[in-house]
Amino acid sequence: MEKVITIVGLGAGDLSQLPLGIYRQLQKETKIFVRTMDHPVLKELENEGQTFISFDEIYEAYDSFEEVYNQICTRLVQEVQTGPIIYAVPGHPLVAEYTVQLLLERERQGEISTNIIGGQSFLDPMFTSLKIDPIDGFQLLDGSNLKRDTIQIRNHLIIGQVYDQFSASEVKLTLMELYPDNYEITIVTAAGSSEERLQPVPLYELDRVTTLSNLTAIYVPPVKDESFMYGDFEMLRHVFAELRGPNGCPWDKEQTHESLKKYLLEEAYEVLDAIDEKDDTHLVEELGDVLLQVMLHAQIGEDDGLFTIKDIIYGLNEKMIRRHPHVFGNAEVHDSDKVVAQWEDIKKLEKSGSSEAFQSILSGVPISLPSLLKAYKIQKKAAKVGFDWGEEAPMWMKLQEEISEWIQEMKAGKHEAASKELGDVLFSFVNLARFHGIDPEEALRQTNQKFTRRFQYIEKTLFERGEKLEDQTLEILDSLWEQAKKEE
Repeated sequence: MEKVITIVGLGAGDLSQLPLGIYRQLQKETKIFVRTMDHPVLKELENEGQTFISFDEIYEAYDSFEEVYNQICTRLVQEVQTGPIIYAVPGHPLVAEYTVQLLLERERQGEISTNIIGGQSFLDPMFTSLKIDPIDGFQLLDGSNLKRDTIQIRNHLIIGQVYDQFSASEVKLTLMELYPDNYEITIVTAAGSSEERLQPVPLYELDRVTTLSNLTAIYVPPVKDESFMYGDFEMLRHVFAELRGPNGCPWDKEQTHESLKKYLLEEAYEVLDAIDEKDDTHLVEELGDVLLQVMLHAQIGEDDGLFTIKDIIYGLNEKMIRRHPHVFGNAEVHDSDKVVAQWEDIKKLEKSGSSEAFQSILSGVPISLPSLLKAYKIQKKAAKVGFDWGEEAPMWMKLQEEISEWIQEMKAGKHEAASKELGDVLFSFVNLARFHGIDPEEALRQTNQKFTRRFQYIEKTLFERGEKLEDQTLEILDSLWEQAKKEE
């Protein structure tokens, strides 16, 4: 026995808009299943004496639409076991009709066969009622699964599956992440039918409207004001393309990867300052300046035909997924130290291409790091393979040895040799700092800030007295320094 489900589209309007062929198909059937009776065509056919088997009661029995649709699909598959059946849905069967997609999946699995008889989707009457041309840019999205990242605010946006206050509230909250709270949208009900209603409302009132139903769709017009798009990544790309374009900024057009090197480093340190200040507003600004540098380098790469920002993002996504098999794969790692070890192992294999090829564990330390930070990174990597003291005492002995050698070279007047020995002293201090879990670069940066703060206190105090800094004795300056310490 054939297990065929004939799926009929009821269109978006009333009976007068139903194609004659579909009307005759429905008239000759005595057993017709419908997803919901909330449709003008079904009400008119009922008046003509036709009966239907609806699944409206399932909506009351389950908490989510996904559960409802899965249950409807299961019921239909059960019903077709005894012979072919008719299933009627609003609009067109292949436009925003999840139950049909579930049935098509069952067909792909070989459980049933389907025969789709199209009906007018709600899109044509929507375009007509709203007087919009979709060729300008158009999106149709599911209100029950609306994601911010899929929304293109420059396009005409139509959102279906907004049945009630709850679904409207979810849609509203998502839209308010991209649009102003008072942005005017239109609630369209029964588009193209005699019951059609267009209700413009500010976005924040979307879930306060009482006329939401199975025939409701939400229209969001495209954003025209560019200031609303400032948070859009594509606009950011456009801005930098313009800056380096024919009519762009002379300074931006002159920049190269080499000329920008110093700015990236400066901006990174300004981010650290903002973090220390615990000033989120300042941090946002400084992170933006770091992103500015990334976008400039990306645009230079695109102008040279070498790479684009998409290549950068692709490589980053691919790397993060590859190096986190415990998140995106089947590996199980629950300890942060093991996560770091796993990261290093994967990184080593990536760089060598084979676990047997030689690859120095120090090769991953960037050449251009500040020397103090670089010493810390080198020691940390060497320690991972056991090249490290396990206790503190030998470190102090090594430090004393290096200080002694430095003093000896200084007394001998050997400046170049003394410079190298001082480097050994600093390297030993880094070792001690690392042993105690102190980042020497961060520690010295904090000391620099502290010195700057106290010295500026001295400068300001003398300025307010009308005195010059260079005229003061060391004793006076030291006294002011002690005052500055007390002010902290």
